[in-house]
Amino acid sequence: MNWLRRLRHSIKLRLLAVFLLLALSVAFIFISGAQKAFSLGWREAARPLLMDYVSRLASDVAPAGTPEVQRAQAIVSRLPVITIDIAGPQVNWRSHAEAQEPRGPRKHRRGEDRNDWGDDRDWDSLLQRTSADGHTITFGLNDTAFERRPRLFGFALTALLLITALAWLYVRRLLRPLDDIRAGAMRFGAGEFGQPIALRPSRRHDELGELATTINTMGHDIEQMLEAQRALLLAISHELRSPLTRARLNTELLPDTADVTPQREALLRDLAEMAKLISDLLESERLAGRHAALNREPTDPAQLARDVIDELANTQPAAHSIRVHTASHLPTLPLDRIRVKLLLRNLLDNALRHSADAPLPVELHIRRTGEAGQGIELEVRDHGPGVPDDQLPHLAQAFFRPDTARTRNAGGVGLGLYLCRLVAQAHGGTFAVRNAKPGLAVTVTLPGR
Repeated sequence: MNWLRRLRHSIKLRLLAVFLLLALSVAFIFISGAQKAFSLGWREAARPLLMDYVSRLASDVAPAGTPEVQRAQAIVSRLPVITIDIAGPQVNWRSHAEAQEPRGPRKHRRGEDRNDWGDDRDWDSLLQRTSADGHTITFGLNDTAFERRPRLFGFALTALLLITALAWLYVRRLLRPLDDIRAGAMRFGAGEFGQPIALRPSRRHDELGELATTINTMGHDIEQMLEAQRALLLAISHELRSPLTRARLNTELLPDTADVTPQREALLRDLAEMAKLISDLLESERLAGRHAALNREPTDPAQLARDVIDELANTQPAAHSIRVHTASHLPTLPLDRIRVKLLLRNLLDNALRHSADAPLPVELHIRRTGEAGQGIELEVRDHGPGVPDDQLPHLAQAFFRPDTARTRNAGGVGLGLYLCRLVAQAHGGTFAVRNAKPGLAVTVTLPGR
């Protein structure tokens, strides 16, 4: 059940349950122990005192041997907690006529082996006396004197619930840093290191405060390592551009002969791929920075998509087969045209490469989205083999490629979808990948502002 699952996975709820069980256990042990102690000490201490007291009351009721109702009434008025029942040849009187029978501490009932006050069954010898003229005087307890017991029980239960509620509030306040630690850990896991876990000065030196401080230190160290790695990658990428340019120039100067031309063309393709990889690395590092600068300008999404398809058709003739589904009255958006073209080019190129043998062509859908249709949604779908479901969450990570069955003849180093995700996030949009069965569908939303 849901509440049982929450109890199993919540420290706060388990602590509250422990406090509640502890309170109930203490109350039960105390009450049962007190009752047991009273019951064991009854015969040795309280019983003789009760017998003597009842005998004295009987003497007050019948000082001359015959019970006197006036004296019995005076005793009941003075001691409202007791009842008196007189039965005999001359006097028959009951102090509380509404009572069915005189009541002792607990009248022993048939089938019971013990009572609340001990194991003595001979309550008649304790609470009954016989006068000299043969009248039976029976003493008991007045039930109305105990009418406050339910109210006292209600007060006790209310107090217990109040104490439990106060304990819950204190535990919740005590463990509140756990929520901040969890939120901070999720931010660090998402790569957001700018906001450390906040701590009150009074909580910095307890165990949770030390844990939060340790996690903040870890996040700062991870941020520094990532920054150092990014700086190293940028430096290497910049330094590689010059030798690659010289290598391409020297390759183009090779003689155009039948023996050299195939090798020169293969070398030029490899150098072009290396240059594209370096450009993608530099672009990804620019977009992954905290302050990604975008050159926004009013852009028609439909026209931009057509331009990308025309450019892609120069290198991939299959781009002419892309089916474009455009919604009517698309809004003009402030977009970085170069980067959005890079996003569309990568998505379409990826779809074409992975659906070369598919029965249906690649599809591009452009729809309105957001409040009042101010944004757009771009969806690129192929009809290829798709990818395993367990690899979907990793597709947009840097340098990740699915299994070799999908990439053996497709090429790529795993930066295309990663760059698309960065472009979408830099515009304040979202990036999602799903298996369309058949094929893969990539959805990008770009807000209107």
